[in-house]
Amino acid sequence: MKQNPNPDGPLDRAFAILDFVATQLKAVTVAEIAKNLDLPLPTAHRLISNLESRGLLQRAAGAKRFVVGNNLVVLSGKTIGSAFRTARRHAVLQNVAEEIGEQCEIGVVRNNVVVYVDSVRVKAPQGLQFDPGHSAPLYCTSTGKIYMSMLPAKPRAKLVRSLNMEQHTDRTITDPDALLSVLEQTRREGWARTNEESVKGVVGCAVPILAPGGTLIACLGVSVPVARVSFDDLERFREPLVRAAKLLSETILQTSSDFTEGDVTDA
Repeated sequence: MKQNPNPDGPLDRAFAILDFVATQLKAVTVAEIAKNLDLPLPTAHRLISNLESRGLLQRAAGAKRFVVGNNLVVLSGKTIGSAFRTARRHAVLQNVAEEIGEQCEIGVVRNNVVVYVDSVRVKAPQGLQFDPGHSAPLYCTSTGKIYMSMLPAKPRAKLVRSLNMEQHTDRTITDPDALLSVLEQTRREGWARTNEESVKGVVGCAVPILAPGGTLIACLGVSVPVARVSFDDLERFREPLVRAAKLLSETILQTSSDFTEGDVTDA
């Protein structure tokens, strides 16, 4: 493989800046970026300005500090979705769906909505119809609850209170304090459940799929008509989902060119 003739070139430095900003728990200044990456301040200013103009970084509201930009968030979501549509990972999803006997799906978060990137249906949908690329709100899906629960307390509360929580069913949680309580429980237990909160007659649960360093990259979930499985009975899906999520996590750094398009649903 041809080696990079300049491992400290502009592109390397730009990626280093993006990586640094993405791993911080708060917005950072140009000076902080320059100091931590050992960059000359003028160089940091120039690179950050270029990244900002491309929407890969953006200024925090009312501040001169920087956070990841919307274009980077969208790109990262698309990249994660593409990575999970490989033949090997789809096979893991197929196997756990067959073991559970219900529809399973992989979901990611893009721009504060849940987007389903692959799914396997092993039984007739019984009237449940979802289109490929289906998206759903954070607050009434298991995947969204896991994502929010893994945020630090202050950003989590800020996000919850900024959401426009509509009443999709009579069980949808629309009170911010009630949702924050559920998210704290989700954080403690390491998995999430929904009780007919997005679609009437559908319950679901999900577990996190973590990168080797422990970063949340996606969620693995199951959706099932309540006529077949009650909310309380979702517990029996937890162990097989956790095992499958571990397998998916172990393959996340591997590559494959065999992509499979999946249809999606609500978990």
